Amino acid sequence: MAAFEDFSGKVSSKVFKDELMNLCGAERLEVICGPAFGVDTATIDLGDGQALAVSSDPLSLIPSLGMKVSAWLSVHLLANDMSTTGFAPQFAQFVLNLPPSVSREQFAEYWRFIHEICQELGIAITGGHTGQVPGQESTIAGGGTMFLKAPKDQLLSSNQAQPGDSVILTKHAAISSTAILAMAFPQTVTDAFGKEIQEKASDNFWKLSVLPEALIAARTLKPKMELRAMHDVTEGGVLGAVTEMAEASGLGFLLDLDKIPVPDEVEKVARLFEIDPLISVGAGSMLISVKMGFEEKLIQALAEDGISATVIGHFTAERSKLIQRENGVVEEADFDGKDPYWEAFFKAVESGKQ
Repeated sequence: MAAFEDFSGKVSSKVFKDELMNLCGAERLEVICGPAFGVDTATIDLGDGQALAVSSDPLSLIPSLGMKVSAWLSVHLLANDMSTTGFAPQFAQFVLNLPPSVSREQFAEYWRFIHEICQELGIAITGGHTGQVPGQESTIAGGGTMFLKAPKDQLLSSNQAQPGDSVILTKHAAISSTAILAMAFPQTVTDAFGKEIQEKASDNFWKLSVLPEALIAARTLKPKMELRAMHDVTEGGVLGAVTEMAEASGLGFLLDLDKIPVPDEVEKVARLFEIDPLISVGAGSMLISVKMGFEEKLIQALAEDGISATVIGHFTAERSKLIQRENGVVEEADFDGKDPYWEAFFKAVESGKQ
């Protein structure tokens, strides 16, 4: 029997609180922000007004999609977490536990792309571990950790949203989930909607990084005063990410679902694979908590760099999680934390979709 009821993706907030939260080794005074559900980075006080931000994530290796796609996914998902601090990552460690089926040539190609992407982002690779593991045939090929040093009083964290803050979403819902489905099963999508939709959905994959909008936000608004917090959208999609951000900050929220952008190609691919784009993996979008009155300043700055952004709701002091549907009805959000993407992907593989 599996350790967790749902063993596709990361554990739920309940499992985190029940099994992990109070078992975190020794207590050290230097830890400013330690493990917390919905928090992207840990923060450690280095003294002299400086702090170290750290974040870890799995590495992806999906041979059917190619080594460049796999490397792009691996590096940018790590960097996305770090970008929520308002700063760019500086250092990285990688642990590779490769499946025996991966050839030396595939490994060399994968690692070359890891190197090139890190080099482009200004990230120094400082070490790790590399090996192959018998019986390991997962698309998760290990894990990575990134680090950055920055002024302690300027580092942001996703648990710093405040009541009344506006919730801004960059780009749109379900970027990575629908992009990967379109790339992994191109014939299925093409047969259903035509080549143009398949290519458009697939091309969204290269919009996976949220580092540009994070850096724009940090230089446009005053960190912690006007720019309160950021959280990248991953498992659970937009609704899951807002829920995590609210829980981490001890707040509630009111979201207008009609305001969340879902482009035509995303809606079509999501419908084809029977996933809800509002609760499906959405890497490539950033949630930004902004003090009321500063929304337009940030949206305009992002637009000048070609990044769309939309106010989709606000955080509340009351801890209720409320959503407003297109008919104006306000109700409790009923998201159970389970992202439908993983089941849809493996179901498509098992059924032989191409």
